[in-house]
Amino acid sequence: MDLQWNGQEQIAAGKAAVWAFINDPAKVASCLPDVLDFDVKDSHNVDATVQVAVGPVRGKFKFAITLIPSADQSHMDLKISGGGFGSVVDLNAGADIAENSDKSTTLNWQGKATMRGPVATIGGRVLDSQAHRVIGTTFENIKNKVSAAA
Repeated sequence: MDLQWNGQEQIAAGKAAVWAFINDPAKVASCLPDVLDFDVKDSHNVDATVQVAVGPVRGKFKFAITLIPSADQSHMDLKISGGGFGSVVDLNAGADIAENSDKSTTLNWQGKATMRGPVATIGGRVLDSQAHRVIGTTFENIKNKVSAAA
């Protein structure tokens, strides 16, 4: 099953502060909803364990997360792969980063997920709303943490 989403976050901080935050795998991992723990592997990779509850599929899923920054500091790609209980999830997300005239920053984000296994057998609407909640909450948490630190 393939799903796609997009959205936008307005962050009350400059582009440099946002860029520094989203380049830190520990900070990004801490923004995942329902994260139980994470292990930073290097400057672009982190493994995370999250609590998942989608319909009857409940439990801990393990994910490998890779941050892929653009050289011009205007775009960040995020690849998440993993799963649990016989299910596999591959998520590719990205965010375009633009500084506004008031020194705030806009993140225009998009994501696409492919799911296989028991998690993919759950109704499309249930799965779509839960997956959208996860990615939307992650970007919202980034906004809130960066804004609070600014």
